[in-house]
Amino acid sequence: MKVTMYGAEICPDCVKAKKSLTALHDIELEYRNITNDTATLKEFLAYRDNDTMFQEVKESGRIGIPFFILENGEKTFDISEYVTMSAEIEETESPVSFCSIDKKGQC
Repeated sequence: MKVTMYGAEICPDCVKAKKSLTALHDIELEYRNITNDTATLKEFLAYRDNDTMFQEVKESGRIGIPFFILENGEKTFDISEYVTMSAEIEETESPVSFCSIDKKGQC
């Protein structure tokens, strides 16, 4: 299955999800780092600004990453609803401690 993931290396949930998905042999991951270039950030913001699934995210002051788009076009914030993640990788601590302004670690 092909999965497009929007994220950032400063987001602990993104780091963990990317590592988990990369370890799965049946997943073709296209990782889109929103902090690498303006074009990718604009791509992500187009989803964030126009998709109702981001409403609660925006209201709570979060960014909305990691954000996943499946090959069938379905969108989600929780990839574990669609693929089985390795418990060993999921329990690994991320070297990043936070990514939100309030430093609570929620992106």
